[in-house]
Amino acid sequence: MNRMFVAVIPPESVIENLDEFLSVRRDAAPFRWSTPDQLHLTLAFAEHVPDRSLDDAIERLETAAGRRTPFDLTVTGGGAFPHVVEGKVLYAGVETDAAEELDRVAAGSRNALVKAGVEVDGGRFRPHLTLARTGQPTELSNWVRLLDAYRGPTWTVSSFVLVHSRLGEGPRKRPAYEVVAEFPFG
Repeated sequence: MNRMFVAVIPPESVIENLDEFLSVRRDAAPFRWSTPDQLHLTLAFAEHVPDRSLDDAIERLETAAGRRTPFDLTVTGGGAFPHVVEGKVLYAGVETDAAEELDRVAAGSRNALVKAGVEVDGGRFRPHLTLARTGQPTELSNWVRLLDAYRGPTWTVSSFVLVHSRLGEGPRKRPAYEVVAEFPFG
């Protein structure tokens, strides 16, 4: 069994810009901050991908990506899950003029996994990059206001990736991520 997710990974310049914005602020809160190499926009998450389903999932993801067209995306603003007053996750938001295409990319990747016999977790798609976890419900209004002032560079999304996530195998017991395959659009 493999713990996996399908994601859009921003280019290094976008991640560096966001990391620079956050670097002078991280010490102000005892959150478990995501490291720059962990920043991604999850399209679909599957807790258990059976080995027997992996090849079929990869083929179906390739087909799904082939049906999509590139679009521009910008990391901007932020929020908290489940909500700002008692947040457990602080995130950066995204903005695009192609919101329907982004939704289609997410739906296509989820459907590809399901058709390959993989159970996909999570509810409605809410595009975001997880920045930090609080460990316990925390008032995050000031952090969300701070993120509302952030706008990163725009880039063109032209692919997504399938990532194997190994819990506790990264530095400081964080997940270790390994890109299994990249799927170009069109």
